[in-house]
Formats: sequence, C-alpha cells, structure tokens
Amino acid sequence: MTTSAPTDTLADRFATARQVADAVLFEGYVLYPYRASAAKNRLRWQFGVLVPPRWGADRAEHSHQRTECLMEPRSGARLGAELRFLRAQRRTVQRLRPDGGFETVAELELPDRVLVPWDEGVEERCAVDVPVAELTGDGVTVPFTRPAGEETEPVHDADGRQVGRLVRRREEVRGVLRLSAREIAGPYAVWHLTATVENAGGWEPEPAAEDRDAALPRSLVAAHLLLGLTAGRFLSQTDPPEWARGAVAGCRNEHTWPVLAGPPGSADVVLSAPIILEDHPAIAPESPGALYDALEIDEILTLRTAALTEQEKREARGTDARAAEVIDLADGMPPEVLERLHGAVRALREVTGPEPVPEPARPDTPWWDPAADDAVDPLTDRITVDGRSVGAGSRVALRPGRRRTDAQDLFLHGRTARVEAVVHDVDGGVHLAVTVEGDPGADIRREQGRFLYFQPDEVAPLEDE
Repeated sequence: MTTSAPTDTLADRFATARQVADAVLFEGYVLYPYRASAAKNRLRWQFGVLVPPRWGADRAEHSHQRTECLMEPRSGARLGAELRFLRAQRRTVQRLRPDGGFETVAELELPDRVLVPWDEGVEERCAVDVPVAELTGDGVTVPFTRPAGEETEPVHDADGRQVGRLVRRREEVRGVLRLSAREIAGPYAVWHLTATVENAGGWEPEPAAEDRDAALPRSLVAAHLLLGLTAGRFLSQTDPPEWARGAVAGCRNEHTWPVLAGPPGSADVVLSAPIILEDHPAIAPESPGALYDALEIDEILTLRTAALTEQEKREARGTDARAAEVIDLADGMPPEVLERLHGAVRALREVTGPEPVPEPARPDTPWWDPAADDAVDPLTDRITVDGRSVGAGSRVALRPGRRRTDAQDLFLHGRTARVEAVVHDVDGGVHLAVTVEGDPGADIRREQGRFLYFQPDEVAPLEDE
C-alpha cells in the first residue's frame, strides 16, 4: 500500500472526474450576494461536514461517512482512493497602530475592497493506492493529521504603505480513511467495497457548548471520495444489472452517495459525495466558471451579481478571494458568453424517412378532445398486457413503478382495480384509467371522470376477457 498519489492512469481518470468533484467541494461555499455580512453566509459549510466525535454525538451533523458499492476488479487490479475536504481557516483582520503594533478590527477599508473576518476554505486531500487483494479481511487503515498553524499576510494601501495585516489560524485536524472489500459468492467475480471516512479529532467542547463555529476549524468540510480501479469496473448503485440488484440493495451508504463518474460509458471511477447526484454527472459546457452558490442558475445569478452596487462589490471582494473572482467574472463577461447561458438543447436527434401525411384539419375539435381522433376510443380500445387483453371492465392488480410513479401511488401496491378506459396521450404513450376496488368514492370518481392512471407495465391482469 502507498499513501502517495494514485498511479498515472488513475490520476488521469480522476482529473476528468475532478471537475464535478470540485463543484461538490465548493457547493455553497459562499452564497450570493457573496458578502460575509449577508445573513445566508453567516451559517457556513452546509454539505458533508464531518465534525469532531465529541461535538457531533447529539447533533444533526456526523463524524463519519460510509460508502458501500460493488466492483468487478480484474486480476492484479489496484484501487486508488482520494479523500478530499476543505479545512476551515479562520481569518482575522488587524489594523496597524501608530506605535507599530496591531489591533483586531471588524473591518479594514481599502480602495478596492473591505476586508472583514471570515473562514476561508483550504483544500486538503489524502490519497491511497493499494492492490485490491490487500483489501480483504480488515483491509487497510490510513490515519492522517493536518497540524495547527498560523500565518500572517501584510495589507497595503494604494500607495504601497502597510496599513494592517490578515492573520490566518488553523486548528489541528485528524482523520482516518478505512478501505475493505470482500468477494461475493456467486457466478460473477463481484466484490463488495466499503470505504469509511472518520473525523478522529479528540477536541472536546465546553460543557453544554452549542457553538458550531468552534467545531468547524476541527472538522472535515465537504468531505467526499474518488475511487478508481486500474483494471475492472464499478457497478451503478442507481441502475445496476438485474443480476446485481439484490447485492446493491444490501449496500449501506451513510451521509454520502456513490455514483459512476467520468464520461458516459465509463465505469472505472466512482465519486462518493454528500450531495445526491446521477451517474456520470457533468458541468454544463456553457458554464463560464464556478459561482459557488448552491443550486446555482448561471444566467440569473450572473446578471444579479453584475447588478450589485460598487460598495457591495467591494465588500464581496474583501470577503473571499473566490468571491472576488465571481465579481470579476460577472463584470467582465462578454455578451456572447452571457447569451450561451440562456439555455441549450441537448436532446436533438435526426429524424429520417418520408414526411408524415398531415391529418385533415378539424378546427371545431380541440386537440385534447378524444373526438379529435376517430381512431381511438377510450371506452372500447384494448391493449395486451402479459398476453391478455385489457380494456374497460378488466380487473387488474396494481404494481406501481418505483422510478417514475407518484409517491402516493406506492400505497396502492398490491390493490386490485377496475379499468375504466384505455387512454392514449399526445406523445404516443398508453395509460390505463382505473378505479380502486373497495374505494367508497369510486362511483363519484366515475361520474366525474377523475381516475388514477397507470402504465401497462404497472398492472397485472387478474382475469381473461
């Protein structure tokens, strides 16, 4: 096992996934209007905060993350893991006194910015490279420590004279990364991988202390993992092969969620993040740069940032260097770049074949009226489900699909219902309008035409027609 950077091959693959990982790392780092004085920026670090165990024991935030997923490593494969997190660095502002000493102040005005106290985020990482074969049994345990420290930075005015300084203090941060794996019995060479990240700091808060600010400098902030195989693949947790669904369901993920990273079609890198993502997440190519704002919408956020007053921009520039970059980005964005943020179509496909013959115009019948198409009749149309003919009057058992149904419909799983109509929508889809048997309001629903709708693969016929 090595605790250096992953192999060159994995480093290249991690670099591709790191663009999304960076967005996770700084999600919500500083929120519009990017000033420390803004109410929304007074509660910092919303995602993936692993607090010291003694502080988080009885609170909503946790001291660990647990990732479990399945992988199919080939012979001789190595696993690379890269833990990334932010370390809260506390910055105070001091003014130079006439006697040459310094005094701590709430703000320090400069021509281009207003410096204020602030917690900066310093990126940290812990990298591991280990043969998969060494992960069996107790696996490997990698402790890491980031020592306390203090730095000062002089602050000068427009004429180059020192008028103050910034003092940055860091507390000690300790953690543990644990990796283990076991082969799952069965016809496929599948391994169950477990990766846990723990804050191992021994800091204890004062009795009855509720000060989250005191715990943050000793926390792992926005913690997430990149996992990669030199040979082999990971299985998707959200859309696994049918044969692996049972094993995937047995995976336990706590305070994080693993997804396949990298370009679509690849499966050798996983990003386990404290934010729910889909497989192969990507940054929109139109995005001109990081805005650091949770749930950001680039166009409107850029316009609103550009519309801040000059005093507000000075305060934002003095809040954080990354906030200053956002201000400069919004102020200097060319019109052609801003236009690209307005929207993009990504689902176009080429359609070949002869032009469809237009239907005769029926101006007196709206498109949504069943009478607009004589080829369909909801009360007499029938479809085939599991080899049986189903139409109005048929009895079916309801099997709502978990991935696309309304959550309310899940309560009807296993109930029997009577089909009232076969409905075709304007996109060519087919739906069964049903009333649930035993529903005391079924007659009223029938009279008003207010039915429940299910797709054909969400029902099971109960009788032949």
